[in-house]
Amino acid sequence: MKYVLGIDVAKAKLDVALRLPNGKIRSKVVENTTQGFQALSVWLARHNANDGLHVCMEATGIYWEAVAEFLADARYTVSVVNPAQIKAFGVASMVRTKTDKVDARLIAEFCVAKRPKPWQAPSSVVRELRALVARRDALKVIETQEHNRLLVARKDVHANIKAHLDYLAQAITEIETAIRRKIDEDPTLKQQGKLLDSIPGLGDKTIPILLSYYGGQQRFNKAKEAAAFAGLDPSQHQSGSSVHRKPHMSKTGHAFLRKALYMPAMVATTKTAWGRAFRHRLAEARKPPKVIIGAMMRKLIHVAFGVLKSGKPFNPELHIT
Repeated sequence: MKYVLGIDVAKAKLDVALRLPNGKIRSKVVENTTQGFQALSVWLARHNANDGLHVCMEATGIYWEAVAEFLADARYTVSVVNPAQIKAFGVASMVRTKTDKVDARLIAEFCVAKRPKPWQAPSSVVRELRALVARRDALKVIETQEHNRLLVARKDVHANIKAHLDYLAQAITEIETAIRRKIDEDPTLKQQGKLLDSIPGLGDKTIPILLSYYGGQQRFNKAKEAAAFAGLDPSQHQSGSSVHRKPHMSKTGHAFLRKALYMPAMVATTKTAWGRAFRHRLAEARKPPKVIIGAMMRKLIHVAFGVLKSGKPFNPELHIT
């Protein structure tokens, strides 16, 4: 690696640290916007860092996605790592100061030492689908808020709220039509949608969300990686004989995916034969209801990953016993 760029991502800005071949660091702050990305690109060119640049950043919420996609499209090698890895590396390196500038330098040094694997950017059609499903979710949230307001609002504003609800209903219908069209027009997404539809418990609302994160070209090698991407992987804390905390969901991943899978997990464990068998096994092991739902959410990701990777529909016989 000739040049390494560490990026500390925040909602509004990016602190970047460019590690030169001689080991020296150059720092800069840019906005977390398209204009900021372009300014970063110009700055990198000024330092002749276009050849062999390896970019590394943390998976911080959703704020990293736009800059990661921009840099991947510019043909740079981009790695997106778990923040826990950077934290552990900082502790091992005895870094005592924590600022955004220091964090960017630490990420660059982590990239040099650990050489994390490249991140694969989703295709343009998958990005477009993701934007549509995110917009649908935002509109549904506003619609729910307006329904709740209507219950307690004075009659003077009922007409205005109802007019807004009518507008939202129309906007949601248009977005859902656009989502179906986006999937149907892409042969890969259309076929993958049919595969996901074969899984009892998944429906028209959840399938486009899964396609927007796992559809198109395979980006994960194992089902557990796909589950970790959603923050559904188990987290354990055990040390010696005195520290033994109960395992829990890590939640280090996309909250939107976890939110989308909650109701399908409820449906699967109560309305489907394979889901009831799954719930029964865990209940016999004395797992509490919340743990069972979380386990089913993770199971749905594993099953979805399996059908997408194999190209074969869901087989209930593999999951009943």
